[in-house]
Amino acid sequence: MNSALSPTKRERRKEARPGELLDAALALFVEKGFAATRVEEVAAHAGVSKGTLFLYFPSKEDLFKAVVRENIAGRFGEWNDELAAFQGSSAELLQYTMNAWWERIGMTAASGITKLVMSEAGTFPEIASFYQHEVIDPGKELLKRVLQRGIDRGDFRPMDLDSAVYSLIAPMIFLLMWKHSMAPCCPPSDRLDPQAFLDTQVGLLLDGMRVRP
Repeated sequence: MNSALSPTKRERRKEARPGELLDAALALFVEKGFAATRVEEVAAHAGVSKGTLFLYFPSKEDLFKAVVRENIAGRFGEWNDELAAFQGSSAELLQYTMNAWWERIGMTAASGITKLVMSEAGTFPEIASFYQHEVIDPGKELLKRVLQRGIDRGDFRPMDLDSAVYSLIAPMIFLLMWKHSMAPCCPPSDRLDPQAFLDTQVGLLLDGMRVRP
């Protein structure tokens, strides 16, 4: 019986390796940055050989792209479906969008990817271009849909969506940069409550976007 079970266990382990490699890569990329992370470290962290890593990801750049798609870019389909099905008001949708982003990205290890890209974009323009195409552009389109929905329903005043969307993106980026820079170093009295910060930002945005009586 034991010998019969052994191949199954090995197969499960082999099937699990891509996910383990992506988890290890995410942790190391966030901790050390793209340039300083070596594929040997990722493989060792996942408990496999470097050769095994290259079977799944031919280069470190391919590995990074897979990490971004697994943790952020691959979720836009899910988020767009939620937007299409949302039944609440425009204000509730805006609040939900910001809170869901923080819960699913900001509170996870993937929150460090934005800081990595912003820090190393000048050195690795191909990484920046990939992130722009896979994350920033789809994110902007999703947020523009949120704003357009409010305009179409008469809840938000007409606005330049291409510019207004950055009013939603800016507080998100601020939170990510704060979390992975000053937050670990600041005294308890200066610590930022992310949820309270987002609630305040949404309130300020809504007061500026709502149609005046």
